[in-house]
Amino acid sequence: MKRFVYRAVDKSTGKTVKGVIQATTKHDAGRILLQQGYVPSKLRDQDEKTLIGKLLDRVSTKDRITFTRQFATLVAAGLPMSTSLRSLAEQAPSKAMKAVIEDLLADVEAGRTLGDSMRKHKEVFGDLYLALVTAGETSGTLDYALQRLAEQEEKDANMMSKIRGAMTYPAIILVVIIAVLLFMMYSVVPQVADLYNSMKEPMPALTLGLQGITAFITNFWWLVIGLIVGIVVMVNRFRKTDQGKRFFAKMKLNAPLFNKMFMRLYMSRFARTMEMLLSVGVPMLDALRISGEATANVLVQEQIDKATEMVKTGKALSKALEEKEYILPLIPQMASIGEQSGKIDEMLGKAATAYANELDEQVNSISTMIEPVLMVIMAALIGVVLMGTLMPIYSLVSQIG
Repeated sequence: MKRFVYRAVDKSTGKTVKGVIQATTKHDAGRILLQQGYVPSKLRDQDEKTLIGKLLDRVSTKDRITFTRQFATLVAAGLPMSTSLRSLAEQAPSKAMKAVIEDLLADVEAGRTLGDSMRKHKEVFGDLYLALVTAGETSGTLDYALQRLAEQEEKDANMMSKIRGAMTYPAIILVVIIAVLLFMMYSVVPQVADLYNSMKEPMPALTLGLQGITAFITNFWWLVIGLIVGIVVMVNRFRKTDQGKRFFAKMKLNAPLFNKMFMRLYMSRFARTMEMLLSVGVPMLDALRISGEATANVLVQEQIDKATEMVKTGKALSKALEEKEYILPLIPQMASIGEQSGKIDEMLGKAATAYANELDEQVNSISTMIEPVLMVIMAALIGVVLMGTLMPIYSLVSQIG
């Protein structure tokens, strides 16, 4: 069975309606609509999308958070699943989200579970989302699972927003540095070179080097742009390979100044994901697998996978996580306390909160530390250009004098 997106006119009311219908062929879809009293004006396979459509037809994190929060509220209020989804489809924040919700509605009304319906949209709902929804349906705590999902996604979005915000100012400074350097090299250096040429004096080595760089960029700007684009494409392709993933994962875990920040980010993700999954009844081994993937670092994930194998053989989680290079000590310590008290999910949640708070402090401190470093770099680079322009002028003036 295929899904067809349609736009049709209701024969009885004359109103235009939109939706998704299941049928074997496009012809069958049109016949079903006519039987239901609709005259189709547009009918296409839901999977047929142009390249631009595929790029634009994406569900954003904000859309998913809004959907999850509203869905949890409606389910908690006791509304039937189909009624809740129909209401959410009517007030969907984007066309992409609306199409996903309408597809979920069609499947739920056909008798499928919500988890199975969402599994067809794994690009929107990841493994963590699917595991929590499935566990919530099984245990009758779907509203609680959705509420936890919304809270976690909001925390992740806020955390990443803070990290990006901390990097915004340094990025702006770098752009200013490059702009100032280009301005001086294109406006000041040529004038100094012309002055030396008019006086038939040999230019200093620094000025000659700056003139050569300026001439190269001017004459071969297309080559410079091509090199930059080529490097970006090659790096992106390399990042998608297994070797590239390991390289960048190790770089993040060992980068001076940033490694502690990344470690706390990964530990916060791992502990928070474990807390959510265990709290709704997901089995320990499945929770470990999904939580390892949630860290988004292959080296950390490998160590969690090793711990999973140890747990599978009967070892306690706290012991399995001990003495792992990329697992910070607080995680096994809190897991041990949780094992003794029978509240391992709560203890891991406290560890996640602790690392999230430390991460906030580190993001703020790194942002504060980067500013003077960039200022020094900017001063040094501009100083080199000034030395290559002003010093020769002073030398000429002194010779004339």
